[in-house]
Parts: sequence; structure tokens; C-alpha cells
Amino acid sequence: MTHETALTWSWLNILTKKRYDALQNVYGDLNTALHHVDKDLLQGLGCKQDTIYKVLNRLEEFDLTGYQSALEKRGVQHLSIEDEAYPAALQKIADPPIFLYYRGDIGITQQPAVAIVGTRSMSDYGKRVTEHFTVSCARAGLVTVSGLASGVDTVLAQATLAEHGHTVAVLGHGLADIFPRANKKLAEQIVAQGGLLLSEFPLDQPADTYTFPARNRIVAGLSVATIVTEAPEGSGALITADIASDYGREVFAVPGPVFDTQYNGCHRLLRSGQAKIAANADDVLRDIGVVLPQSTKTESSYTPGTPAESTLWQALTNMPQGVDEIMEKSGLAAAEINATLTIMELQGAVQNTGSNQWVRGQ
Repeated sequence: MTHETALTWSWLNILTKKRYDALQNVYGDLNTALHHVDKDLLQGLGCKQDTIYKVLNRLEEFDLTGYQSALEKRGVQHLSIEDEAYPAALQKIADPPIFLYYRGDIGITQQPAVAIVGTRSMSDYGKRVTEHFTVSCARAGLVTVSGLASGVDTVLAQATLAEHGHTVAVLGHGLADIFPRANKKLAEQIVAQGGLLLSEFPLDQPADTYTFPARNRIVAGLSVATIVTEAPEGSGALITADIASDYGREVFAVPGPVFDTQYNGCHRLLRSGQAKIAANADDVLRDIGVVLPQSTKTESSYTPGTPAESTLWQALTNMPQGVDEIMEKSGLAAAEINATLTIMELQGAVQNTGSNQWVRGQ
């Protein structure tokens, strides 16, 4: 679809993946489908009467030029599920957002990421735990993901930035503003340090009861694992954990004091077998396949000697990757990758972790 079509559909704010597929099947593309938006089409998509009136009103009032100017003024960019820059991790979930608005570096969504989530009413213990896991993830080269809410989300963002890491803040509202307002400066710091603010909602969408659960599925979908560091029953973090579990992603929960209701949600996840115990950050990272640096070794002094080595060095991380994935990221042929990796392994620059899975040397 064209960028103009994508902006218009995203402004209408009604497209789920199921509805997107239905329109593709009937009209062939979203450009054509847009010309047929009326009461009958919306009813066919399963929209309720009040939603139909709202959508038709929004379509009638939509000012494409004005909306583009509003996005540009705020430094907000927009992409659709059809765009190459769309996060690969979200392509793999059952209900990916069709449109994304963002500020910052969308490219970090292509890197291995871990979500660290928990309650807004955080205890001192929860703060220490969240900092512990966040710092370990950032030092391991992982992108951290949260929702930029108060409490655990805020600590995660602050701790990641302090380690000069990258974090993704997925918002449950449009990017015209930041909620809570207390995190507005933090949001700017995230962007300034190479991180990302992300939302599937149009600029004017306020935070609402349905927007936060929708946001949580993106948090879970972007991440190879979700760690719940402190959550009572009823916490939104448990929704994220449930979704991550449904997506087949790893879920970990931190245990707390037996009589502390702040950890009832974590204990339920552990008791049900839905989550693995998160007692130590290094153990969690090893469990998801991160090769941890040995404390006796200093930072790598390796310098790529050829263009192929430089390309592979940029493609590799601390997360094991097979040759097929490396081919996709690097654009190099399998034979050249294998030959170059062998040379780099002899120099200690890369390591085969088994089953022809490769990481940067430690």
C-alpha cells in the first residue's frame, strides 16, 4: 500500500491482522479497499454500530497533509506491516499490529530483545531486582523492552540508559504525548541514546482501558523472553507474561517473600509452570542462549581484517545465530560466511556454540 493509504487506514484505527487479511482477499490491496469504506464494508469487518459512525466521521474529517505535518513536527515516523523495516519479531506473532508509529531507531527491533515487566507500585526489593536483571541484559548486548509506565518500566529504562544500552518503550497511546507525564524527559533520553518509542496508535489516541493490553502484546512480541520482576495479582505485567507464553516465548518470574502480596502474581506463574524461576540474571541469560563474557577476559581488541569480516562482525551478537540467519542479515553467501567464520574463529573473534550456531568471541 502507499504511504498515504497506510496513514489513512492507521488514522481510522480499526485494522487487525484478521481484518487486514480479509480486505486483501476481497480487494487485492489496501489502496483499493480504502475507496470502498462505507457502512456495509465496516459491518462486514465486524465493527459495531458506534465504531462504524466513529470511523466514517474520522474518514470524513481526515486531513492527510495536516496529519503528515503533525507527524513531521513531532519527529514521528510511520510504517506498515508491508514495509521492509517492520520488526521481524512482530511478523511472527498471530496478531501483529498493522501499523507502527515511532521515534528513534527502528533498527534496534531487529536485535535480540528481552522484556522486563512488573508493577507500577514497586517495592525497594523490586527495584533492586529490576536493576539487577536490566543491567545484566544491557551488558550482554540485549535490547530491553517495556511500556514506559511508572515503577518497573521506568527503572528498566533508566538502568538501560545508565549502561549505555538501547531500550524500546512501547506506548499504550499515540505519540503526541507521553503518559505518565513524569516520564516525558526519560522518553527524550531514550531517543537521544539510540533507543525507540513505539506505538500502534494514531497521534490523537489517548491511553484507555483497551490500549494497554494491546500494547502488552507488542512488548511480548518484540522479545525472546519476558522477565516479571515484581507483580501482584491483577498486574498488567501478568497479561504480558500470558501473551508471551501464548507466543511460545520464554517467561521467567522472580520469587518474593512468601507473605508479600506484591509477589502473588509471580508465584502464580511459577506454581502453574507458566514461568521459569528467575533467581539469577546469568542463569536466565544462559537459559535463553546468551553466551556470557568471562570476567577474566578484557574487552575484545579484535579488528576486522576484510570487508567480509567487518560485515559478519556487525551481524553477530551475543545471541547464537545459524548460518541462514547470518546470511539474511549480512547478505553474504553461505560459502563465504563459513570460510570467513573459520578465519575469525582462529583469531578468537567468534565462537561456535554448537549446532553451527555462532556468537561474537568472548
